[in-house]
Amino acid sequence: MRYEAVGKKLIGERFDVPDAYTRAGYERDGGYRSLDKLFAMKPEEVIEEVKRSGLRGRGGAGFPAGMKWSFVPKSTDKPKYLCVNADEGEPGTFKDRLILEHDPHALIEGIIICCYAVGIGTAYVYVRGEYDHPIARFQGAVDEAYAAGLLGKNVRGTGRDIDVVVHKGAGAYICGEETGLIESLEGKKGQPRPKPPFPAVVGVFGCPTVVNNVETLAALPWIMNNGGDAYAALGTGKSTGTMLFSISGMVERPGVYETEFGVNLWDFIEKATGGVKDGKKLKAVIPGGSSAPILTADEARAVTLDYESLAAAGTMVGSGAIMVLDEDTCVVKALEVIMRFYAHESCGQCPPCREGTYWLYRLVKRIREGKGRLEDIDLIVSICPDMLGRTVCVLADAAAMPAASYVKKFRHEFEAYVNAEQPPEREIPIGGIDAEWASRL
Repeated sequence: MRYEAVGKKLIGERFDVPDAYTRAGYERDGGYRSLDKLFAMKPEEVIEEVKRSGLRGRGGAGFPAGMKWSFVPKSTDKPKYLCVNADEGEPGTFKDRLILEHDPHALIEGIIICCYAVGIGTAYVYVRGEYDHPIARFQGAVDEAYAAGLLGKNVRGTGRDIDVVVHKGAGAYICGEETGLIESLEGKKGQPRPKPPFPAVVGVFGCPTVVNNVETLAALPWIMNNGGDAYAALGTGKSTGTMLFSISGMVERPGVYETEFGVNLWDFIEKATGGVKDGKKLKAVIPGGSSAPILTADEARAVTLDYESLAAAGTMVGSGAIMVLDEDTCVVKALEVIMRFYAHESCGQCPPCREGTYWLYRLVKRIREGKGRLEDIDLIVSICPDMLGRTVCVLADAAAMPAASYVKKFRHEFEAYVNAEQPPEREIPIGGIDAEWASRL
């Protein structure tokens, strides 16, 4: 898989080193160097350093990592846990996979930093079930870390015990949601829990739990080595540091690209991938995974790539999955594929999600098949507000937000189907979901 950096290379600095996945290769390049500094600090000092960095969760929500850690009770008679979210089920997202395959010890070092700071004894790494090779690579790195005394009893003579358990998921999109992940890890049906209580207080096995994404934790060694202020100096405003972006769709060079926040979205895509494939015109950009509201070509050229700017534009950074649609892409077909995915992946416990996702899918499908009415287009838009913020998790929102944005910004394409015109339609992969795979849902 292609990886390049546009500007600062931070997370992916070892991706091109052939043996970086081994402990010897990782340590030769300075790996585990942060631990000497870490163990000389008090746990609360580590948390404050991460807060200063401004590091935000890279799994989609963008919540400040240091603040999340500070919510865990300091005085408790219960054990504390870390759940590492390596489920990576958001369509179009394939960045965490690179870390697991090419730089797994960076994740382990990040786990050690988090565990020391919060007082955690056991970390569960919940990996997407289909990731056989990444799981094998990461398990090999964990075994090496145990053999070197970096994990297990009395780590580096600190008196701290830190264990890492690799857990293979069962292939459900909803298990990427933190409480759905916890339920699955406990051996239950993978579906989200009502909140509060939040995992920081009542998490896995009813104990205080931190849930962090792979990329979030992999950034910690750099922060510890260089300082929170140095990390905060990268990026812009409250969007600090760099992020790995998975770019797919109609571009010349799909792949994973790293950049600082604050760059122009379309400039970044062009520099990284070479622009729209085959010299076609740009139609739209999905900036943060299939759940992100779509941007028109003009919006994509005007917005900067950071949490605040994308939110102001009515969309989001999400998991960093950027999907590019060219002039020949059928927006109606693209939305049908996405709605089919969410209808299939809803766990079903909340009626607005269970009924709403399937309703949206049927409406879009009916329009795309040439059987729709103009009222169906308005119905799609009217359904969406009643799905937002009314469910245990945000899966309903993840379906409603793109559905409303596609219709509002490309209504003429939906009307063309209703009016029996012939808009461009192509069986295209949308973030890795192609027609053959989607037809089996």
